[in-house]
Amino acid sequence: MRHHKITDRLGRFSSLRKATVRDIAKSVLKYQSVVTTEARAKVTRKLVDRLISLGKEGSLASRRRVFSIIGDHDLVKLLFAEIAPRYRNRKGGYTRIFILSGRRGDNASRVVLELTEKVIKEKI
Repeated sequence: MRHHKITDRLGRFSSLRKATVRDIAKSVLKYQSVVTTEARAKVTRKLVDRLISLGKEGSLASRRRVFSIIGDHDLVKLLFAEIAPRYRNRKGGYTRIFILSGRRGDNASRVVLELTEKVIKEKI
């Protein structure tokens, strides 16, 4: 029985669930917003907030911890150089969720998971 086992399983076994959450978090950091389901967004928000908090520390140990989760040197560099300094005066709440209409086909609730302080890059 699952008494007091509080985790959102997302219909996956643990390794696939961790990979799904990690990949959505990588997309949020790279593109600053992503459209996904509500359950996945709520789980991913925790990881993204933790990664940005580690990025604010700026130490070598926190950089290595972020790399062990993300596994991408360029994204770690982006997090520590551009994303984390934007939130230096904020104590939390680095992401927000906007509700969209239901997904076509199964009517799953879709949401936009995005960073609160986005930088809009213009295409040249």
